[in-house]
Amino acid sequence: MIFASMSESVVNKCIESYLFMGRNIKHLLLIITTIILPLNILSQEDQSVADTIRAGAVKIFLDCHDCDMNYTRQEIPYINYVRDVREAEVFILVTQQDAGSGGEQFTFTFQGQGKFKGLNDTLTYTSSPDQTSTIIREKRTNMLKMGLMRYVAKTPLFHQIDIRHNKELESEEVIDKWNNWVFELSTEPQYQSEEANKRLELRNSINIRKITPDFKLEIEMDHFFNREKFIENVNTDSASTSTYTTSALMINNLFAKSISEHWSAGLKWDLGSSTRENFNFRTDFLPSIEYDIYPYSEATHRQLRILYGAGLQINNYIDSTVYNRVKENLLLQRLDIAFQIQKKWGSINLLLIGSNYFYDLSKNRIELMSSINIRIVKGLSLRINGGIAHINDQLNLKKGDISEAERLLQLRELQTKYRVEGGIELVYTFGSIYNNIVNPRFSSSNFDD
Repeated sequence: MIFASMSESVVNKCIESYLFMGRNIKHLLLIITTIILPLNILSQEDQSVADTIRAGAVKIFLDCHDCDMNYTRQEIPYINYVRDVREAEVFILVTQQDAGSGGEQFTFTFQGQGKFKGLNDTLTYTSSPDQTSTIIREKRTNMLKMGLMRYVAKTPLFHQIDIRHNKELESEEVIDKWNNWVFELSTEPQYQSEEANKRLELRNSINIRKITPDFKLEIEMDHFFNREKFIENVNTDSASTSTYTTSALMINNLFAKSISEHWSAGLKWDLGSSTRENFNFRTDFLPSIEYDIYPYSEATHRQLRILYGAGLQINNYIDSTVYNRVKENLLLQRLDIAFQIQKKWGSINLLLIGSNYFYDLSKNRIELMSSINIRIVKGLSLRINGGIAHINDQLNLKKGDISEAERLLQLRELQTKYRVEGGIELVYTFGSIYNNIVNPRFSSSNFDD
């Protein structure tokens, strides 16, 4: 009986405690609701106002392969970035090509769609070789801002824009003490050491160029050296070392003279040596002529260039070739057809190269290299890159058997009739057409697109 009465007393106290806690929880929830609900309502009202303003912003599709999109969205928040070109009111294509100074020329093509149809523009910005990637990113974004102003000015967001300029700007005459000559030097030594393996690799290059609207002169020298040591039976009395060395030197010279908007003439002169390719000395001397079906001024948007060259090749081999030659002089010809187009539906890059020797037309090579990026339907794009080559001109192959080391370490060029390489990527995105928010937290890189 005593235990029964104690149990009943405990149960009653527990019930009273739960009821007390329940009343306190109700009071706490009431207080939280009283405080948070008005804040939530105000937040929704602010968001509604922001959404109303945002609805009138220009919708753009930015086609730029190497833009820092996080930075772009932060610096230009007064437009809507859409993921489908058909949803855009302005399509922007950013292309680039090397400039004579050693920098790059970026071309911004603005194409109006929908209510902005027919409102098009093209702007260019050229970077200098001494500018850092941060400065180039800022200048490119500023150029994008300038191009967008004519569209933003026709929307309710125009009153959010404040245009300023540097009051200290002064007009100065630009004097080029280098007279358009540009020099570039680089060296890349690498060393790796393990108990049973040591490797030394050197890469050096020198680039000299002078580019004007009338002519182009380029001299490029590339040097490569690799030495690899393998130590067998390490830490024993019978330890032995095998050393393998490869080296190559190539000097490429180009002179091109502008004739018209479609024609150019020039000279390609290459010299070099390569232990892997069995060349003690090799030179190709090819006077050439080029015709672009489209004007050169449209090169950032479309090109169809046909280049033909014919000339002399002089070969001096390290070892006797499979044709029992140690040196020979040959006449050869080469034809290049390059096609490039960049539009809002995607881009295509194709290069077809054909060459042969005059003394035997069967000694030839045909190569096709391609890079294609196509937007198939809304949110779906296809990217293809690859190359294929028919090879029947390996006159330089060294005579004799191939050792296992030469095969595995690629110390010697091997005979082949073809080469194939490539890849394919299918990308599909879906969801909201707007993509304005930037949140870099936990990103693997500060330059994620």
